[in-house]
Amino acid sequence: PKMREDSCLHAALLCLGVLCYSHALSTERFNHSRPSLHGHHEKGKEGQVLHRSKRGWVWNQFFVIEEYTGPDPVLVGRLHSDIDSGDGNIKYILSGEGAGIIFVIDDKSGNIHATKTLDREERAQYTLTAQAVDRNTNRPLEPPSEFIVKVQDINDNPPEFLHENYHANVPERSNVGTSVIQVTASDADDPTYGNSAKLVYSILEGQPYFSVEAQTGIIRTALPNMDREAKEEYHVVIQAKDMGGHMGGLSGTTKVTITLTDVNDNPPKFPQSVYQMSVSEAAVPGEEVGRVKAKDPDIGENGLVAYSIIDGDGMDMFEITTDYETQEGVVKLKKTLDYETKKSYSLKVEAANVHIDPKFISNGPFKDTVTVKIAVEDADEPPVFLKPSYIFEVQENAASGTVVGKVHAKDPDAANSAIRYSIDRHTDLERYFVINAEDGNIKTIKALDREEMAWHNISVFAVEVHKQHQEAKVPVAIKVIDVNDNAPRFAAAYEAFVCENARSNQQFITISADDKDDSANGPRFIFSLPPEIIHNPNFTLRDNRDNTASVLVRREGFSRQKQDLYLLPIVISDGGVPPLSSTNTLSVRVCGCDSGGSLLSCNAEAYVLNAGLSTGALVAILACIVILLVIVVLFVTLKRQKKEPLIVFEEEDVRENIITYDDEGGGEEDTEAFDIATLQNPDGINGFIPRKDIKPEYQYLPRPGLRPAPNSVDVDDFINTRIQEADNDPTAPPYDSIQIYGYEGRGSVAGSLSSLESATTDSDLDYDYLQNWGPRFKKLADLYGSKDTFDDDS
Repeated sequence: PKMREDSCLHAALLCLGVLCYSHALSTERFNHSRPSLHGHHEKGKEGQVLHRSKRGWVWNQFFVIEEYTGPDPVLVGRLHSDIDSGDGNIKYILSGEGAGIIFVIDDKSGNIHATKTLDREERAQYTLTAQAVDRNTNRPLEPPSEFIVKVQDINDNPPEFLHENYHANVPERSNVGTSVIQVTASDADDPTYGNSAKLVYSILEGQPYFSVEAQTGIIRTALPNMDREAKEEYHVVIQAKDMGGHMGGLSGTTKVTITLTDVNDNPPKFPQSVYQMSVSEAAVPGEEVGRVKAKDPDIGENGLVAYSIIDGDGMDMFEITTDYETQEGVVKLKKTLDYETKKSYSLKVEAANVHIDPKFISNGPFKDTVTVKIAVEDADEPPVFLKPSYIFEVQENAASGTVVGKVHAKDPDAANSAIRYSIDRHTDLERYFVINAEDGNIKTIKALDREEMAWHNISVFAVEVHKQHQEAKVPVAIKVIDVNDNAPRFAAAYEAFVCENARSNQQFITISADDKDDSANGPRFIFSLPPEIIHNPNFTLRDNRDNTASVLVRREGFSRQKQDLYLLPIVISDGGVPPLSSTNTLSVRVCGCDSGGSLLSCNAEAYVLNAGLSTGALVAILACIVILLVIVVLFVTLKRQKKEPLIVFEEEDVRENIITYDDEGGGEEDTEAFDIATLQNPDGINGFIPRKDIKPEYQYLPRPGLRPAPNSVDVDDFINTRIQEADNDPTAPPYDSIQIYGYEGRGSVAGSLSSLESATTDSDLDYDYLQNWGPRFKKLADLYGSKDTFDDDS
């Protein structure tokens, strides 16, 4: 085939080129490495002898091909001195970079060989120094000279891209040839020698969508109207090949991910033509009814959609907002619905792009419309009052049962259930009103007083008969109309003063009045004196016709000694229908004043007589003095006769008198040292024995019914009786008296309770009688009784 023939031809040409190159290189090396001897004679073409001047080292740069992998060391070149006669007396020495390691020299012939494979990309040239010395004496025969060994490049490095992967973006719908990205590769080979570093770019994957410029590596779009919504991402493989892209060159590849960015080239579109929604009539404004969504395949701001209602009979009842997170249109209730009034609504909703790209405006309108039908569902609604509030009026003091007004509510549902009414008693705690449960008539229960409460604010409930949970409430304000039922009175507690030297017709006080009734029932007060004292000789009254009145003095010459206080009745009437009046008393006190009318004193003063006291007055004074002296003498006499003072006047004893008896006297029969009259004494049962700690001023008779019977054994009642007698005794001293009694008296069944006379052995007495002494002795009876019981049980 033709392809095979072309391959063979290319191979033959390549081999021929290599052979020619090698021959030329060998010839060049040979010519460059041949030194001439000093004084060497050569014959010319015609036989004449030519004389050349003496020269030192003669050479050019040496070359060696990199990456040589032959079995023998590579001959780099040959060194030769003019003085070398070939007898072996000259020794060649090589020094410098790589000498003895990479490069070695035959010290006799001067041939230089490379013992290792060289890499031009690691090191492009080596600088060496050659010298010829005498083999025997090592004496330098010529000065050292430097030469350079260059590493000749071969195509042993493929192209490499700066990045293994590239990412690029290009807008969708871009024109053909739009630049996307530039990729760049590099080749480590020598760009100045041959085509080893000459790169050519080509696209291996990504056709026919993209292309690449062979020389620059710029990737461009190759197809028009690429649609992101159809395919968003493309994977492109780019190759860079050296040797100018010819056969035998090395190559490298990279991957480029190209993403189409979005443009607004798609309008929003509703997936359906009609949306069906429903909402209850009980829904409140602002409640969500439903959602619509127009699909826009664009993304970001190109896919933003705004919704609006452009037509329909529900434009006033509903509204639509945009949820930008979900790109949905949210239909919400705007006003309260009534199923009984209208059962369905229709809306025309439009969805339009927020941002429009002018380049694609010719694609058509970037919006769409849809019809939304909303059905209103019936709900069980509470009763509705015909008015949001009621205001009624009723006169105060109206009789019980007076009709105040009527409220009315109805069931808005189709069933039209019956309604029952009631008053919220929390708003009518005093129960002034009652309502008829059937017809809603409100009546009074008791009379109302405007002056006590001018307005009554109550609440009325309306409940469906068959659905008690359906309830409505309405406020009812009841105004109490005023009736003239309060007479006017003084506005304050007036107290007037008139000077003794007051002049006739002098005004000394101005009074006013107030009325609890409304101003309509007392627009002006009328002041006057009662008819019976209208010609009062002392004072007169003048109505100022501005709801005040002035009180004036009718005569001159008042005297405090004759009369220091006058009571002036004043009649005040209002202008109500019917008019009411009241009589109020003004107190007028006569006072002493100076000549300027300033008040000095209003107390009555006694006049001192010029003559001496009368005989009767003197006798009365002397009698009082004598009586006082007699009382003092009697008091001193009584104080001396008493053994112990009744009341000690020392400062430290005015509080309490504690009497302590430390002497037992003659035993229990001795009662002289202390008083035992407060206990039951058999010697004094039949008569009252007065107390001995005081001297009574009159005989105290105990009240009947307080003393127990003589034969009573209830000690508790006995003690309580004695305490009550002591508390009610008017002869008791005003101090505490603590006394100790050690005598129980004769005839006591219990005998002495003193521990001094207690026997050392158990008593044989029966203590059952303690049960009859009352609750205070119950504990003692239980103690002794339990002991006897224990003894009996044992």
